Amino acid sequence: MINVTRLNGSMLVVNADIIQTIEETPDTVITLTTGSKYIVKESSDEIIDKVVDYKHRVFSGTIYKETEGV
Repeated sequence: MINVTRLNGSMLVVNADIIQTIEETPDTVITLTTGSKYIVKESSDEIIDKVVDYKHRVFSGTIYKETEGV
């Protein structure tokens, strides 16, 4: 899961595993495989960095240690 910011400033948590596309039109639009679309403040590069960081934490096991308080 990654945190992104809607245009109104509210926080949105997105499942990184179901992101289908990220477009800059010029606003950044995240489209999920479910068909849902979200306009966010972050650039596509920032979102990609968040997804890569999330995946790294998942595959290294770090994310599980964080949630378990280890």
